[in-house]
Amino acid sequence: MEGCRETQVANGSMAHLDFKPMKDYMVLSGPQRVVVAVLCILLGLFSALENATVLYLTLSSHRMRRKPSYLFIGSLAAADLLASTVFVCSFVNFHVFNGVDSKAVFLLKICSVTMTFTASVGSLLLTAVDRYLCLRHPQRYKALLTRGRALVALGVMWVLSVLVSYPPLVGWTCCPSLCSELFPLIPNDYLLGWLLFIALLFSGILYTYGHVLWKAHQHVASLAEHQDKPAPGVTRMRLDVRLAKTLGLLLAVLLVCWFPALALMVYSLTTTLSDAVKKVFAFCSILCLLNSVVNPIIYAMRSGEIRSSAQHRLARWKKYLRGLGPEGKEEVPRSSIKSSITETEADTKITPR
Repeated sequence: MEGCRETQVANGSMAHLDFKPMKDYMVLSGPQRVVVAVLCILLGLFSALENATVLYLTLSSHRMRRKPSYLFIGSLAAADLLASTVFVCSFVNFHVFNGVDSKAVFLLKICSVTMTFTASVGSLLLTAVDRYLCLRHPQRYKALLTRGRALVALGVMWVLSVLVSYPPLVGWTCCPSLCSELFPLIPNDYLLGWLLFIALLFSGILYTYGHVLWKAHQHVASLAEHQDKPAPGVTRMRLDVRLAKTLGLLLAVLLVCWFPALALMVYSLTTTLSDAVKKVFAFCSILCLLNSVVNPIIYAMRSGEIRSSAQHRLARWKKYLRGLGPEGKEEVPRSSIKSSITETEADTKITPR
């Protein structure tokens, strides 16, 4: 209990005092702090620019705001934008500048980081469900996933992300002897609960994308049988195969970016970690930030409608700069909607006879 009193004093109004339990988590050496600072700042700025662009293009288009696919992509961009900003500021302040905040401020920062990354994974799950429904029920897709249902799903996902991320801020904390080996003031039982929730989200993503990949495998066999002769639904099957290749890339990126950090979190629940392992975890955490950089490229920039929207607005801005002004308010040409295999609405237009 002496350690508890020390924690409360160090995290109370006297925040300027040396908080020794907090210092135990600041394990990076001088060169390592420089590397972390450079990586975080570069990745954070690039991710913020990417996701802000995607969010602007999505919200500024009336047509895309009406489609569930782009609502989910917009939610993913918003979560990654917040994650990039909050994570970089708090991570660099703690590990690079060894900044010690009051208890409330520190918990607010770490809970906000948790919430943004949780919302990012939740948006990935909703995007996966969107793809699943498109391929599983192509003819009933628009009736199954309306704009209203998509907004309700997004609301539920964000509320759940808040509820599972902020309990430490409202009192679920720990004494230093019972805290997580990786996060100050965060108890192991809370970390276990959050890991179970994230595991549930990842299981949903793996199941839905696994179904798509299995269906594509069946289509590959069907295409081989009908290689020399036309057959009903061949065009649709080819689209599914191409989409499955994209989803395979998504799964690979997701596992590479998240598995190391999550594996070390699980490992920290079972044993005491050395400073070397804590240093490895600090660099593995940056991979989660890298995922926020890659998400816009895979989910948004591969979309023909978003690319066309960007080109349309760039052309209008060039006219402004040249003093010509905008010539109209037309949206993206409809012909661009079918230019990308990652667009769910476009995929549903090609169905087996």
